[in-house]
Amino acid sequence: MKLSEIKTALSTLENVAFLLPNGNFVPEHFHVTEVGLITKHFIDCGGKVRKETVANFQLWDANDVDHRLKPKKLLSIIALSEKILGIEDYEIEVEYQAETIGKYDLGFNGQSFVLINKQTACLAEDQCGIPASKPKVKLSEITSQPNSCTPGGSCC
Repeated sequence: MKLSEIKTALSTLENVAFLLPNGNFVPEHFHVTEVGLITKHFIDCGGKVRKETVANFQLWDANDVDHRLKPKKLLSIIALSEKILGIEDYEIEVEYQAETIGKYDLGFNGQSFVLINKQTACLAEDQCGIPASKPKVKLSEITSQPNSCTPGGSCC
C-alpha cells in the first residue's frame, strides 16, 4: 500500500485498526510512534547495487489503555512527515513489536489495515543457479537404482 492509498482509506474511517497476520488486532490503544523515511542501499548476492526507499510506520502498544488514535490525527502526522521529511508516495512498511520487531507490508480490507508478513527472497536467482521453477518429473520415467526399493521387493 502506498502513502496516497492510506490517506484515502483514512479519510473514510471513524477508527484506525491494524489486523495482524494471525487474525488478532493490534490493541486499540496503540500509538504510531514514528512515521519516517527509510532508504536501504545494498548489494545483492549477484553483485548488483540496489536502493529501496519506503515510508515507515512504527506501531507501539503501551500501557496507555485510554489512548485511541483517530484517522484525522494520523492524517496530520502523515502530512507533517511529508512536509518536514519530504516523504513522497512510497510503499509503506510497518514495524510492530512482537517477540522481536516485525516488519510488515500493509494492505486494507475495507475496514482495517492489514499487516502482511514480509518475505525474504534471492534478488539474483539467475546468478545463484536457482531454477525458475521446480522441474516436473514423471514417476514412470524414474529408473530403479541398485540397492533401492522396488514394488514387491520386500524392503519396506
